[in-house]
This record gives sequence, structure tokens and C-alpha cells, in this order.
Amino acid sequence: MSRRVLRERAKRLLDLYRARGMRVAAAESCTGGLVAAALTAIAGSSDVFECSFVTYSNGAKQKLLGVPTATLRRYGAVSGETAAAMAKGALKRSGADCAVSITGIAGPGGGSKEKPVGLVHFAAAKRDGKMLVRRRLFGNIGRERVRELSALEALALLARLADGKPGTRRVL
Repeated sequence: MSRRVLRERAKRLLDLYRARGMRVAAAESCTGGLVAAALTAIAGSSDVFECSFVTYSNGAKQKLLGVPTATLRRYGAVSGETAAAMAKGALKRSGADCAVSITGIAGPGGGSKEKPVGLVHFAAAKRDGKMLVRRRLFGNIGRERVRELSALEALALLARLADGKPGTRRVL
């Protein structure tokens, strides 16, 4: 996959959000700002893209996004629970209507039996309480490939959330 595909998907997402008058934010860990870079590579993205939080360390997740220490201790940084807390934190700390989060293990090291290289958790949250949470196991396909596929998944979740398609759930 090339960066061209990522750019095309980012442009489509911006067009979708622009048509709905909505703004978006991101909270990224293993992608290190790749979603933000894809969105801001498109001229005029500032009317849709609010901000991005690159929170690589647990401390940054706590300080910048308000991820609870208990969540990190109980589930770890690479978990659906942490992804959900990251997305909620990005919404709370921005003016965006929707936020996406990504946390995972891109490799080549850092994996374990329980959490192997290529495991990535995502959450996309909307101000009305709707949230999508996804877990993907891309495998040990190389750091850059895991990051690119993760960015594409994040854009797809944001698109699905904006469309209000089935599969979204309301978080209490």
C-alpha cells in the first residue's frame, strides 16, 4: 500500500466531514501522528481537522488525554479500554465532533504471547455518545505496514461514525 491510498482516503474523509459540518480529532500512539499527517497533507483540511494528540507514553496518555491510571494498570496501554479512554479524552480536550484513537504494537519488538506484534486497538467516539471499538491483529508484517494499515482503519472508523452506520454503540 502506498501513501497515495492513505491520502485518497483522508481526502474522502475530509469531504464527508466537511459536507456534514463536522470536525475531527485524533489520539495516536503507535502511528505517531500518521493520521494527522494524512489529513493535514490535504489543502484546506483546517476546516475539518481540529487537532491530534500523539501520546506514545503512558504518562502522556494520562496527562494529555486523561486516561485513568487504573485503566492502564488493569488493561495495559494496548487495549480496547485504553483506546476508548483515549478517544473520549480527545473529544473532551478538543472542539471536535468526533475523535479516533489508535494504540498498538507496531514492532518489530515489544510483543508478547498475549499481545503480539501487529495487535492494534482503535476507538472512534462521537459527542452524542456513540462509539466504535475495534481490535485488529495485522501480524508481524513490518512496522511501517502496521502503521499504515492502522491509519487506514482509523479513517474508516471515522467515516463509519460520521455516516451513523449500523454497528455503532452508545456508551453509557
